[in-house]
Amino acid sequence: MAITLDSQDRKELLERFLRYVQVDTQSDENSTSFPSTEKQKDLARMLVEELKALGLSDAAMDQWGYVYATLPSNIPADHPAHGKVPTIGLIAHLDTYFGTPGGGVKPQVIENYAGGDITLPGDSNQVIRYAENPNLARCLGHTLITSDGTTLLGADDKAGIAEIMTALAWMQRHPEFLHGTVRVAFTPDEEVGRGTEHFDVPGFGARYAYTLDGSDLGEIEDETFCADSALVTVEGHDVHPGYAKDKMTNAVRVAAAIIERLPKDFLPETTEGRQPYLHPYDIRGDVSKVEVKFLVRAFSEEELHQQEATLQRIVEEVRASFPQAKVSITIKESYRNMAYAIRKEPQVLEVALEAVRRMGLEPVRKAIRGGTDGARLSFMGLLTPNIWAGGQNFHSVQEWVSLEWMAKAAECALNILALWVERAGA
Repeated sequence: MAITLDSQDRKELLERFLRYVQVDTQSDENSTSFPSTEKQKDLARMLVEELKALGLSDAAMDQWGYVYATLPSNIPADHPAHGKVPTIGLIAHLDTYFGTPGGGVKPQVIENYAGGDITLPGDSNQVIRYAENPNLARCLGHTLITSDGTTLLGADDKAGIAEIMTALAWMQRHPEFLHGTVRVAFTPDEEVGRGTEHFDVPGFGARYAYTLDGSDLGEIEDETFCADSALVTVEGHDVHPGYAKDKMTNAVRVAAAIIERLPKDFLPETTEGRQPYLHPYDIRGDVSKVEVKFLVRAFSEEELHQQEATLQRIVEEVRASFPQAKVSITIKESYRNMAYAIRKEPQVLEVALEAVRRMGLEPVRKAIRGGTDGARLSFMGLLTPNIWAGGQNFHSVQEWVSLEWMAKAAECALNILALWVERAGA
């Protein structure tokens, strides 16, 4: 029988979520500290106290800002599954996207959504349009949460945090529900690609884990992009523009020539599905020096390296056109498609898909056009597919989430835990 949350559970889920999104946890891509912003620890400390109140007495934040906690197994000694259930991890991230304002979030709650456009009260130019958000039609009658349009909402990934906390609270109220040992982790700096940099996989001690960091109802994600970052540095020569003939080498023009040569068919704004892309997302500098940051994304390593070869070829072409400029490129590995690791032990995925079916839903197995902490964790030895958390329009001031979809994500986590017990006791 599928596990479901009641109205009180959903009420508490909403209260938790509204509380968490009002804590500013925006990360900083340009920071060299870890976590990249100290304010992420504000939410971490809050969660430690809430975890302890839920009976997870070992809850603590480590020096890096990770929150870890344990819910011990309650399987009796005479049960067939006793001692056989693998330790399962539930993971979500603390930080919010660095590129959109994340402080001073004013969440708006729309009960019994009746359809139509949603104009955000803090900026009337920000409208979540019904025609442009097809999932709104799937959420008629739901309770929706948005920001006021001046900041992101933070459902990525405070929805996941609230869902995990709600699942833990549900288990506290239902001691008859048998589960193995559950490990919980809340990670900093996922949005800047460093969320697992100091993650203690051996200390965490889980055999498998699940991140709650996805989007649509019923989605289980077992594939991510293979991802690298590239930094192109252009060094020019600056002189007074009035006397620059045959002397100036303008790094701005060189950088512009590189960007202009990017294949138009392989940009984020022209690709979808399993198509790869090259994304110039940050440029800064002046005539003397310009740095351009790129995201390189593809679902296979072969395609990833093809995109990198394209960028290197463009750099070489531009270098030949501007022989006085010094142009260099540095490529850094970010993460790899977690499908490479998960396919070695498919039971971690099979349990998640079965949990969704048990809930009366048809699971949607999906490849993420992005990444999660689970991508790196899977290659660190902790296989970690991703479960939906319900949020939409991530990284945008038009971000929104359905409370009902959040509740279903929490239910999915509980059903996964139940299935691991059933499999062990079979």
